[in-house]
Amino acid sequence: MGTYHRTANILVRAPSAFIPIAMSSLALVVVLGKIILFGIGQEPDEGAAAHLFQLLVAGQIPFIAWCVLRRLRSDRTGALTILGLQAVAIGVALLPVWYYRF
Repeated sequence: MGTYHRTANILVRAPSAFIPIAMSSLALVVVLGKIILFGIGQEPDEGAAAHLFQLLVAGQIPFIAWCVLRRLRSDRTGALTILGLQAVAIGVALLPVWYYRF
């Protein structure tokens, strides 16, 4: 039970822990919004939604690296839990892109 409280405490206090999760959520909203508004059809050129998605996913890397480097020594279990949550968030954001083959 202590691991959950430490992890929740890190998520609340450290922006480097929750910003990547928020960015993944926003990337998922961008992809789903594009699917809902414009459909699944292939475009000859990548649109603004694709560029925004790429920026959001790639922009998470410095935050994730900072969070892991900063927290791993002091709270290994909490840092690995946060890293797992961030990995799941990225996976969920990438799932529609993989499924619809954008």
